Amino acid sequence: MFRVLLVAVVSVFAVTSCAGPEPQPRPVAVDVQSFASLPEATTFAKIENLPRDEDSSPTAGQVLRARKDVPVYDAVGGKTVARLPATQLGSPTWVPEVDRRDGWSRVLLPARPNRSSGWVFTGSDDFERAENDFLVTVDLAAFRMDVTERGESLGSWTIGTGKPEHPTPVGRTYIMASIRETVATFSPYVLPLGAHSDSHETFGGGPGTVALHGWPDASPFGVAGSDGCIRVPDDALDLLLTLPLGTVVIVK
Repeated sequence: MFRVLLVAVVSVFAVTSCAGPEPQPRPVAVDVQSFASLPEATTFAKIENLPRDEDSSPTAGQVLRARKDVPVYDAVGGKTVARLPATQLGSPTWVPEVDRRDGWSRVLLPARPNRSSGWVFTGSDDFERAENDFLVTVDLAAFRMDVTERGESLGSWTIGTGKPEHPTPVGRTYIMASIRETVATFSPYVLPLGAHSDSHETFGGGPGTVALHGWPDASPFGVAGSDGCIRVPDDALDLLLTLPLGTVVIVK
């Protein structure tokens, strides 16, 4: 079981260094000026030429936290294409690992276009690694969300999804941050995902980030009525707030 510090809850977990045997190939050195000029891989960015995550199956449950800003590469030993910051929306940057090579990991990224990923070099102390035994699965056609831990069900709920003209994006994403809502009243907390609306370039002054959040009544559940976000009942939100950052969310 994996637990992290969220805005809503405090949990304790153990992590280990990603450092290991000398990997090959090593990354090309990036000078300070070039590194600073790289686009940040955040929910506010659109970064072309990133590897696309074509898979929609559960991962092996490995998640990584960047201890500091680190370069992102387009391939193992390839070209630097972005900079992954140590924090995202005020939360530590935890990203799911979807592939691993000798000293390298391909991770999901929160930037546009959806399903972006990139390679990071883990053969140093720049990352922490942890196990994440949780999985959130969203079935859009059935208006259903399931949460499991090590394959065992923790709950299943009827949810609300995006309108046909503003559909909830499908694919493999993850819980990127936990934000206490202080402006709107529809949900006490919002859990932004590493995915964006494909129909809204911006929304409410933000970058069109899709999120999991609550709703003050049951009217949206079982209905495709949002602008892309996933609306969940109160007890589902309570559980989601206990999940660690980096938890994989599969939308199908």
